[in-house]
Amino acid sequence: MNEITRRDEVSLSGAALRGAPWKAAAVGGGVVAGASFGLGALLGDGDLVWALGLGINLFALIAAIGAVSKPDDGDRVTRQARRWALNHPWKFALLPAGIATVLDYPVQLVLDGEGVFGSAFQSIWHGALVYLIAGILTVTMKGRARSSS
Repeated sequence: MNEITRRDEVSLSGAALRGAPWKAAAVGGGVVAGASFGLGALLGDGDLVWALGLGINLFALIAAIGAVSKPDDGDRVTRQARRWALNHPWKFALLPAGIATVLDYPVQLVLDGEGVFGSAFQSIWHGALVYLIAGILTVTMKGRARSSS
C-alpha cells in the first residue's frame, strides 16, 4: 500500500525543487547563453537559438542539482522530498526535463522557424538530454540520502 501515484511523484519532485537555487540557476543559464552567443558572434557564427537552448538546459540542471545537493536543509517536507528525489533520481529528473522542454519550445518555435512539429521534436530532444544528465548527477549524489523514504 506504499505505492504512490504519478501525481504524488510530480508533487514530491516539485517539493524537492522548492528550495532550488533559482537565482543561481537563472544567472548561470543567462551567463552561459550570453557567452555562447557572444563568442559565436565574435567568431562569425552566432546562433541565438543554440545559445538560448543551452542557457535553458543549464538553468534546469542547476536548479535540479542544487535542489538535491543539500538534502538536510529546509523544512521537514522539503527534506523528505529531497531524500525521495535522491532515492528515486530518474523519477525526480522528469520534472526538470519537463521544465526545460516547456521553456525551450517557444524559443524553437518563434526563433528557429522549424514549425510546430520540428520545434516540438527539438524541445523534447533537449528535455531528454536534461533528463539524462540530471538523472546521472542525482544518482551520483544518492549517497547523501540518510534514510530511505
